[in-house]
Amino acid sequence: MAQRLHGQVALITGGAAGIGAATAELFAREGAALCLVDADAAALQTTVAHLQAQGARVTSVVADVSDEAAAQHAVQHTVAQFGALTVLVNNAAMRHHGPLSEASSANWQAMVSVNMLGVANFCRAALPALRQASGCIVNVSSCYAVTGRKGMGLYDATKAAQLAMTRTLAFEEAPHGIRVNAVCPGSTLTDFHIKRATAAGKAVEQLKTERQSTSLLGRWADPSEIAAPILWLASSEASFITGTALMVDGGLSIM
Repeated sequence: MAQRLHGQVALITGGAAGIGAATAELFAREGAALCLVDADAAALQTTVAHLQAQGARVTSVVADVSDEAAAQHAVQHTVAQFGALTVLVNNAAMRHHGPLSEASSANWQAMVSVNMLGVANFCRAALPALRQASGCIVNVSSCYAVTGRKGMGLYDATKAAQLAMTRTLAFEEAPHGIRVNAVCPGSTLTDFHIKRATAAGKAVEQLKTERQSTSLLGRWADPSEIAAPILWLASSEASFITGTALMVDGGLSIM
């Protein structure tokens, strides 16, 4: 079979680990050249080295997505390295644990700067190149953007905002041939969750048993299970899909 992203150039934010790294690995296997953006320089270097060892064409930029100038630089770097930019995956995110009643203005500003302005910065920077290529954008939101829970209101609110941004961009960029979609992952067993559990003295095997009630499938997703729908939305197989939010949550959103 032909590679689904042959000749494509993708920029992936939050590309050093978790869903971002899994997406990068899958995109590389499907023929894409890659620019990975992440604030964690050490993790980014490790992921890039891993991909290069597999023969991937990959470059990277260490950046905080909330920095508008850094977004412009990352896009310019990508185009300089590979001659184009055809796919943008906005995956970078930050989390905040705690009730809304205790959230400070500083808490809100930190979350908005990454989860909302970070997406806006990279969309804005990438659109000129994407318009030239009739490219696409995939935003990584969350199943909790459309369903409720306690203790993660700041995160969930900003993820819901990403869905609104996705719909609006789909309207605005359709005349330029750009498709804009979102995926909404459910509980995904990433390095973030593993490190957090380990720091709390919790064994990984115990962690794996704790999401049996948060999906109809009774388990965590592997990051590769989120990467595959991202790949599909970025490929020509989804050429008639724009403005949608694809639930990749094991059925949580209908529970």
